[in-house]
Amino acid sequence: MNKRRKLVIALGASALTAPLSALAQQQGKVWRIGFLGVASASGYVKEIDAIRAGLRDLGYVEGKNIAIEYRWAESNPERLKEMAAELVALKVDVIITHSTVGARTAAQATKTIPIVIADAADPVALGLVASLARPGGNITGSTGFQTELAAKRLELLKEVMPRLKRVAFLLRAPNPNSAAPTYEYLQTAAKAMKLELHDFKAESLEEFPGAFTAMTKMRVEAAVINEDPLFNSNAGVIAALAATHRLPAVGLTIFAEAGGLLGYGANRPLLYGRAANFVDKILKGAKPGDLPIERATRFDLIVNLKAAKALGIKIPQQLLQRADKVIE
Repeated sequence: MNKRRKLVIALGASALTAPLSALAQQQGKVWRIGFLGVASASGYVKEIDAIRAGLRDLGYVEGKNIAIEYRWAESNPERLKEMAAELVALKVDVIITHSTVGARTAAQATKTIPIVIADAADPVALGLVASLARPGGNITGSTGFQTELAAKRLELLKEVMPRLKRVAFLLRAPNPNSAAPTYEYLQTAAKAMKLELHDFKAESLEEFPGAFTAMTKMRVEAAVINEDPLFNSNAGVIAALAATHRLPAVGLTIFAEAGGLLGYGANRPLLYGRAANFVDKILKGAKPGDLPIERATRFDLIVNLKAAKALGIKIPQQLLQRADKVIE
């Protein structure tokens, strides 16, 4: 066999074995997924379970071909930045996060690692992506219409309390980037319904009681709870304060489940479960900037009749018929 023929055979063998070797390496790879949590793990059990279930359905098994690095900031903005930087330093393959502040913090931490937003307000309006159809950059995910849903919650309060005049809006003080657009949208809706809207701020769990005391002094008749990780993680505390102050209130679905009067919002487990599909596509080579942002398609209404009875409120029959869940 001459040298030329030996060289051809050697090159042919390498061409065959290289892809097989690369495939074997790919199959044996353990992907590292970072989860950047804004609040606490205890407040997002269902959502995390939905992500893990979604990944399992797509063939990802923790400890076998994926490892999930969880980081929870406990509603501390500075800690959130540190957690984001830590995930970047770990060189995870993709970062999953949630809420406006989580999305912004992750985007500021990295321009190269793919970011999947499990649930946030309109990322286009927030300046995080170029468009819903073609996000561009390293961000994709889902939006749950948080801004628009605040107005819908106000409508529900008005339906339950036709004579309603003065309404409180509970928002988080250090989260103006997400709360400000919602407040402006809510103000417009309140004017259309001829309602007075007053904002009350709570920066931490310790400030919740003071905010509700201030509402009582202002003599508001009901309250809309803003969609914020701090509030979501402490829905039970807020519901108890609303009951103590005999204040009808509406918030995310978790709020009604925790004892509040009304809950309305995008189906969160479904949204978070969809994050797994984005992760799967990215790990298989898709660019996040080419994956369209998805909009929430399922919205749930929960009515807590137990809370209504305690407040002396009669829920209209037509509202009960529309409810996805009635707590008695």
